[in-house]
Parts: sequence; structure tokens; C-alpha cells
Amino acid sequence: MAKATAVRLLDGGTLVIDQSHITWNVGCGNPVRFPVYSVLVEHPEGLLVFDTGYDLDLVNEALAFELPEQTSQQTIPEQLRLCGYEPADVDAVVNSHLHFDHCGGNKHLTKATTIVHSEELREARTPEPFERLGYADRGWDHPAATFSLVDGDCEIADGVHLFHTPGHTVGHLSMLVELEGGDPLLFMADVTYTPAAYEKDQQAGFHHDPVAGVRSIRRIKRIAKETGARLFFTHDMDVFHTYRLAPEIYGGQG
Repeated sequence: MAKATAVRLLDGGTLVIDQSHITWNVGCGNPVRFPVYSVLVEHPEGLLVFDTGYDLDLVNEALAFELPEQTSQQTIPEQLRLCGYEPADVDAVVNSHLHFDHCGGNKHLTKATTIVHSEELREARTPEPFERLGYADRGWDHPAATFSLVDGDCEIADGVHLFHTPGHTVGHLSMLVELEGGDPLLFMADVTYTPAAYEKDQQAGFHHDPVAGVRSIRRIKRIAKETGARLFFTHDMDVFHTYRLAPEIYGGQG
């Protein structure tokens, strides 16, 4: 079996949240602009997207206080075209979780199977009151959507591993991608937001289960150490500026 041949980061724009949401209720009153991106995995078994960013119209309507900035080129369809693909080419979408800034582009990928944790699907459809803004976007539940549900760790293609890392949400998933011609890449989504928070085992201020969240940070550290994977942070602007963005690649000659 062959591993993934390339990974590309799809720039989805930026949002603003309070510092206290990044560092577990520390730093209240300090707004921070942070990046949102998706991960395109090119694999012999199919084309996969990990998370799909946010839908600008939905955020402007329901969460305008997050001050979204997204150009037409930062939408999922245009980012895919930048890489030489159309939305219909995507075979699978893995949603780390179904918060609005991780599933906003699902509605464009109507040919893709949505891979999500079974508990996450249930929670997103019937959220608790404190979760309703997080799960404000229901576009992922469109009429053409088909779901492949996971209940724990699994390998969804050769060398593409999902790990159940709950805490931020009940069904949160992280992804490890083994590459042909490159080191493994570990995408932990919202387990923790920044390198500084990661070092302190400090999860986001918004969470479903803080005890599970801390344990998931420590689990990610073990996985990174055991596999030698490069760890990617999702919502840190300084680190984001050091990443290669599509159409540049990780893997192969990249």
C-alpha cells in the first residue's frame, strides 16, 4: 500500500477571539486575530480534506463579533482550484469536530463522504445551551451529505490515522498523516491552540470536558514523540506565518 503523496494547507481567512478563549480563561479583554485553515491530503486511495473552515455569510449573520476576514480566494472551492482540483474531486471530508470554523465548507463538497465521530454528530445535532454558538453552522447536514461514523482511533487510508482526542468537544478527532518522502504530519485541530499553551497543557477556554481536554494534550505529546511527527497548530498567527500554504506542498519534493 502507498502512503499520502502530498499535503497542502488551504488558507481560509481569519477570525477574532478573546485571549482568554485561547489560554484557558487567562488574559480576558485582549482580542486576538487567528488563522483558520483546512488540510488537503492527496492519497492514492482518494482526495481527502481535514476540516473546511468557516462560511463567511453564516459568521457575519450569527457570530459577527468574531470579525471575519475572508477573501473570495480563501473559500474552499477556490483553494481547491488553486491546487488543480474541483470540489467534486474530493472523496472524503474528515471533520475534527463540527464547530462552525471547522465545517463551513462542507456544503461545497457534496460528492464527499463526511467522516466524523459518532458522538460529535449527535452533539452537533442536539447541542447543550452553552454549545449552540459553536455549533451554529448546520450546513454540513445538507441533503446530499453521507456520513461514515467512527467511535475511536482508526486508520481511514494507508498511513492516515485518526485519534479520538475529546475535551474541546465530545467527539474531537486529530489526524496523523504518514507521507511518501517526508516525515509524518500531526494535525491536532483544537486540542490546544498555540505552542505556548501546548507547553503548559493549557486548552482553550471553551471546552466540553476540561479533564478530558488536558489528557488529550498529553496524548498528542505522546503520539508526536512516538512517531516523530511534525505538529501543526491550528489557531496561532505567528506559527501560521511559518507554514507553507497551498499550492505549496508537504511531502514528495516539498
